[in-house]
Amino acid sequence: MSKTPQTHRGEDAGGNDAALADDTGKLRIDKWLWAARFFKTRSLAADAVEAGRALVNGARAKPAKTIAIGDRLEIRIGQYRFEIEVLALSGKRGGAPEAQRLYRESDASRAAREELSARLKAMPQPAFKGRPTKRDRRKIENIKAEVKKGGVWG
Repeated sequence: MSKTPQTHRGEDAGGNDAALADDTGKLRIDKWLWAARFFKTRSLAADAVEAGRALVNGARAKPAKTIAIGDRLEIRIGQYRFEIEVLALSGKRGGAPEAQRLYRESDASRAAREELSARLKAMPQPAFKGRPTKRDRRKIENIKAEVKKGGVWG
């Protein structure tokens, strides 16, 4: 009886991922979204599903809803919308290349996200960042004092 040597990440020497879903071939949606790196924590993924920002086959779902290979998901994160098809199940969070193998994004979804990203980059950035400096604060106070006297616009 020879055993297959194990690597440090739970993969056997043949490259099969031992972290895939159990024998039923289904996995909770919140756990899958976390493993696929759409959300940083599982609780953020669960909150998004609960709020209706992740749809399974066009319908709202609860965080405990099980998904299977072939399901279509629509995920909204901020202004971005992802339309994906589940290709594999994994309850273990890995690196970005491993996560990208879990799903396939539609071409229309990818094009829409790239177009939105280009529009957002073209928008002007806010003129100020953070707290005003001491000099800026003094200018603001002077303007407020003049307005109060009625000297600037009065």
